[in-house]
Amino acid sequence: MQCPCHPQHLFADCCAPYLEQGVEPPTPLALMRARYSAFVLGHGAFLLHTWHPATRGELTVAELTQSSKNTQWLGLTILFAQGHADDLQGTVEFKVRYKEHTKVHLLHERSHFERVAGFWKYHSGQHNPPKIKINALCPCLSGKKYKLCCAKRFT
Repeated sequence: MQCPCHPQHLFADCCAPYLEQGVEPPTPLALMRARYSAFVLGHGAFLLHTWHPATRGELTVAELTQSSKNTQWLGLTILFAQGHADDLQGTVEFKVRYKEHTKVHLLHERSHFERVAGFWKYHSGQHNPPKIKINALCPCLSGKKYKLCCAKRFT
């Protein structure tokens, strides 16, 4: 089976260890991809487990699972990612296309991740963040222009 987060990867080699074997994603990017796959596959327990306790409110596994099942997920595009295995905070900007009822939507978010007790958690997100200019320094802090870094790497 192809992985929902990246159709060129097999699920068993990509997100399955996180969703089905209890392996913790090592980076914000890996967590973002696994969370997308969890939404596609209806893994509400994983979504709740990886949501920062300070921002998840009263969400339940059942609500997250049902929400996932009511949505047809059409694709994930990563725009940039910042944060490594030893960092305390990270950011991933992405676009997701999805269909609810008969309408197709686009979610564009810059998600913020934090470590809690050593594990990455989704904290919050900024919807429709300002566009990254192609000749600007890449927000991943590589020191390269965006067009030569994440724009090239994730598209």
